[in-house]
Amino acid sequence: MRNLVLSVIGDDRPGLVSALADAIASSGGNWERGQLAQLAGKFAGIVVVTVPQDRSGEVIAAVTGLEGLLEVAVHSAGAAEIREGEWASLTIDVLGNDRPGIVRELSAALSASGVTIERMTTGTREAPMAGGMLFEAQLEVLVPPSADAATIRSDLERIAAELLVDLGIDGE
Repeated sequence: MRNLVLSVIGDDRPGLVSALADAIASSGGNWERGQLAQLAGKFAGIVVVTVPQDRSGEVIAAVTGLEGLLEVAVHSAGAAEIREGEWASLTIDVLGNDRPGIVRELSAALSASGVTIERMTTGTREAPMAGGMLFEAQLEVLVPPSADAATIRSDLERIAAELLVDLGIDGE
């Protein structure tokens, strides 16, 4: 079996997931997992597909042939990274007034400590009473055994104070 990673994007409209799923299944592939979302009038996502090695060409042709509906880029799945020792899981929640640089500051601090982001969801919404826009994010991260959790927490709290955002960290 071969794993393919599909990145997809197209103008949002009904039937996109159905067309993609049909192209995958009818050509011998199996939709394993994915994350898809409507963003700014576009429908975009990533899907992992397994397919018998001898049918991978059929799947690739089928999904890249969805012109007019979706643009699909096909990538061979990489080998899973082996993580030595016990990595700690953390969930980080951020909420505050929207402003440029929030993701940059948080991700730089995490990267500097060797933390890997497993999943990140971000969005903006109107502030209910004060007006303006709120930025919210949830990050699921893995902390290597060599990293100091107290330092990571301190760095994130310092950044949150500078950016004037609320920060929640669970799972230490």
